[in-house]
Amino acid sequence: MDAVKTKVALASGLDKKLSSGADAALVERVRAGDMAAFDELTRKYRQRLYSVVYNMLSNREDALDIVQESFIKAFVNLSSFKGESAFYTWIYRIAVNLSVTFLKRSRMRRFFSFDNADEKFAPADVMEKLSVENGGNRSAMLGELKEKLNEALQTLSIKHRTVVVLYEIEGLSHDEIAEITGASPATVRTRLHYAKQSLRAILKDYIK
Repeated sequence: MDAVKTKVALASGLDKKLSSGADAALVERVRAGDMAAFDELTRKYRQRLYSVVYNMLSNREDALDIVQESFIKAFVNLSSFKGESAFYTWIYRIAVNLSVTFLKRSRMRRFFSFDNADEKFAPADVMEKLSVENGGNRSAMLGELKEKLNEALQTLSIKHRTVVVLYEIEGLSHDEIAEITGASPATVRTRLHYAKQSLRAILKDYIK
């Protein structure tokens, strides 16, 4: 099992390196005046950015506005992108910062959607209990789990919500999240640990 996980991790790392190289080439084309290259970057990351922003804001129209603003800001500030980090972490950072600013400004603490998540986020014992209670019906199990998680996630702070979205939904590493949020990898791990402890405490009735 460990060998399989290692191979998957290595393959994922290689894919990211190849993607970063392709992104760097597109960035250089944009700087040279090729607007079609920026369209390629937009198409490549639009849905992923939308997933992050929507799961932070829980409002489709606001999420679409933030994503559009993120790409506009990225285009205007492309000269400041030095290539020291991957393009995707740079534009994720822009989108996350805009989302956090939006949340703070509007003091939003609305419903958090986990439509893009899967059961790997939930503790195994929660999944097993829900499965038994629902007679093994996977759809009913996931439906109830999402509802309970949504209720619990409303209690998380913006910082903790952010790392959960980036780690559990987007599958980013601690180092990548650190680049995006400006926190250290150790802080990211601490926030994730605290968030999961908080969620488990709230979901204690499902962990018996």
